[in-house]
Amino acid sequence: MSGAGGKETSTATGEQTANGGGTAADTRLKSNLGELLTWFQANDKLPQEIEPLLLRRFYQCMYGDVEETKKLIEVNYALRNKHPHLFIQRDPQDDDSRRTFEYADILPLPGLTPEKYKVSLYCFRDFDPYKMHHTEDTRAFFMVTDCRFVTPDDPNDPDVLSEGEVQIFDMKGTTMRHISRLTISTLRAYIKFLQLAFPVRLRAIHMVNCPTYLDRIVSVVKPFISDEVFKLIRFHTVSMDSLYEFVPRQMLPEEYGGGAGSLADLRTQTQKTLLDHRDYLMNPKHWLVEKTEKRNGGSWRFFK
Repeated sequence: MSGAGGKETSTATGEQTANGGGTAADTRLKSNLGELLTWFQANDKLPQEIEPLLLRRFYQCMYGDVEETKKLIEVNYALRNKHPHLFIQRDPQDDDSRRTFEYADILPLPGLTPEKYKVSLYCFRDFDPYKMHHTEDTRAFFMVTDCRFVTPDDPNDPDVLSEGEVQIFDMKGTTMRHISRLTISTLRAYIKFLQLAFPVRLRAIHMVNCPTYLDRIVSVVKPFISDEVFKLIRFHTVSMDSLYEFVPRQMLPEEYGGGAGSLADLRTQTQKTLLDHRDYLMNPKHWLVEKTEKRNGGSWRFFK
């Protein structure tokens, strides 16, 4: 559905190009998003509210196909509610989140690639494996991505949406002790959500600073990664130069030879975004699917 690649079809964007930016595409977009919002609000399988920008991302991810967008949205919230400890019961300022952000960076990088892809970087700040708590760290990852999905990709042009997602995982400092601390149920939930429910198309996963024992790490985690997702992974074993072939150097942090500012500055911006969106992240109206009798108020009591 979402996730890896996806078929290319004609979309509102294509119409807009054909019409030289005319109103036909705008009208279609507005009409389809209006239809999706009405459907969303009346659907007992979904929460009460959705941010307009997030709804647009779902729609774009499915290349402007309304029915496929509906399927993706339902899968997204079904998985969220199946794993509430990862997606609903959360607070970016609680102790678990603080511990994650103290030892690791989860950073959306500014700008878009020439292909209009959004890039995110994940790396350790502290290499102590006993500071890794996989489930709590995964919850923090989804908090950062949920904030990003309601934040414009290009502040100078809020109407521009990314055409895909590129993830960079820095394996510097990774040991087999880190791998042994993975929680299999969390890893499965993460991969399933990434492949089936992400509101953006996953284009590539780059693993940089790979250790010499990479084959051992891959042998442990590969059984839990779908073939579709695994095909998107590129392992950079020699230097950062091979990464620059896929991600513009100026988009990367200074510590990676880029021009996007320091890790510290990017970290500060990410934490500010989390704080600004704390109420949104913790508001059940945006995430929790209530039982039908609760959603319909007291009407169910007539049938007792």
